[in-house]
Amino acid sequence: IIVGNVCLYGATAGEAYFHGMAAERFAVRNSGAKAVVEGVGDHGMEYMTGGVVCILGDVGRNAFAGMSGGWGFVWDPKGSLADKANMDTCDLEPLVIDEDVAMVKDMLTKHVAYTGSELATRLLDDWELTQMAFVKVAPRDYKRALKEAEAERAVEEV
Repeated sequence: IIVGNVCLYGATAGEAYFHGMAAERFAVRNSGAKAVVEGVGDHGMEYMTGGVVCILGDVGRNAFAGMSGGWGFVWDPKGSLADKANMDTCDLEPLVIDEDVAMVKDMLTKHVAYTGSELATRLLDDWELTQMAFVKVAPRDYKRALKEAEAERAVEEV
């Protein structure tokens, strides 16, 4: 564990790259920061309202509880995320939307540049297989709000 409990609590902006695992309650109430970490303890990303967290390892129990905004991306080659994530407010989806794929690749590329992460290097080197193992954590309320905003823009353009 290289960063302590509640690291990035309430973060509103910026980027952070951690070459190692975070303790409990990582990025709780994150509302705008982007972060890459190689694993998190229990209760990570609780009550997130914005920002993006990319996890390249295990997550503890109750991850993403109460998340209402932002996005989580988890490299989950064992397919165990559904057993640990709190699914009351979020859905787990494959990483297939072009903008999401580009964002995750960009975050991993920066993670390698800033930290020298061997894991992220391997993931990028075998991207086709890596992408299939990534899961997008998508808050239902956030998805609904984005769809409604898109529909309103479409009406305004007519």
